[in-house]
Amino acid sequence: MTVQRRFVRPTVLAVTAAVAALTLTACGGDGGSSKAGAGSTASSGGHNAADVSFSQEMIQHHRQAVEMAGLAAGHASSAQVKSLASKIKGAQAPEIRTMSGWLNSWGEQVPEDMSGMGHDMSSSTPGMMSAADMGKLEKASGAAFDTLFLTMMVDHHKGAVAMARSEKADGAYDPAVRLATDVITTQSAEIKQMGTLLGKN
Repeated sequence: MTVQRRFVRPTVLAVTAAVAALTLTACGGDGGSSKAGAGSTASSGGHNAADVSFSQEMIQHHRQAVEMAGLAAGHASSAQVKSLASKIKGAQAPEIRTMSGWLNSWGEQVPEDMSGMGHDMSSSTPGMMSAADMGKLEKASGAAFDTLFLTMMVDHHKGAVAMARSEKADGAYDPAVRLATDVITTQSAEIKQMGTLLGKN
């Protein structure tokens, strides 16, 4: 009996050690895999200062475009201008909500909505109209409104395209870079359309 115990104990210990080793190896493999997955997710969701700046400035930029477009229904004489204004408003209002959501998720401040208050919303942002410009647009009507609206919106869009190009070059957050790409494509096409309506193309 004594002899059997001496052989059994090492055998049991060896099996136990082997099982433990296999268990540790398996856990180590799972841990490594999980860590890689988490790293990939974090990387795809990362953002930087350029993304924050782009979102904050583009929100204000879009708000002013929506405000300008909102005037067209009651002031424009051209059906084409009214249609374009409706298209601009329909595209940019949802983008404001999207960018506001990004800023909230990053713990960053969503700019205060200054549209409709007669103030310069962001004079340092490319293409933004001054309070005086907005006042002129609000007072215009008919063909004069159409020309002023198109002229101002061309400059406004050019500013947005410049901002979007900067985001494409410097941004890190994939959804923001994709939005910037869409802005460049959409608003460049609209600039061309407005040039045609103004007789410049």
